[in-house]
Amino acid sequence: MGQIAARVRTERERRRWTLAQLAEASGVSQAMISRIERGESSPTAVVLGKLSAAFQLSVASLLALAEGTQDDTGGTAGVRRRADATEWRDPDTGYRRRQITGPQFPTEIAEIRLPAGAGVPYPAAAFAFVRQVVWVLDGHLTFHEGDTVHELDAGDTIELGEPTPRIFANTTDAECRYAVILTRGAQP
Repeated sequence: MGQIAARVRTERERRRWTLAQLAEASGVSQAMISRIERGESSPTAVVLGKLSAAFQLSVASLLALAEGTQDDTGGTAGVRRRADATEWRDPDTGYRRRQITGPQFPTEIAEIRLPAGAGVPYPAAAFAFVRQVVWVLDGHLTFHEGDTVHELDAGDTIELGEPTPRIFANTTDAECRYAVILTRGAQP
């Protein structure tokens, strides 16, 4: 929790934003941002999505930067053992996210484990400036892309289009595991 707290504070201060400015840009209350920055509250996946969108970073980038996976030379961290991997857990849903690639790798890859019955909504702004593919590895994922619903099973992929509100939902009684592959797109 301390690493995420420091990263949120660093990103806000780097932009010379006040708590009020970040709250306005993200739609997250000043009180919640303050609690996160002080390490008193762990952000949910929804809150991370809103904060990363305000910073124009992907959730994966925000978490990777918080994990400090870059080495002292500015290169990639090299071999990353499963046993050493940092896994972030959403305190509300139990959603777990493990970053596969480091922050210097040109494509971000994350492994997600979505518990049975859980759903994680993200605002459209969380998908600005990025291109993503979601690849279901195990289980079933109900993916809402705006008003369109996609039912995805193991082996299925979906390439995400223009930014729109999205919901990753597991409507089954078994865990769903999927990968998110992301590249940065052009900024306006």
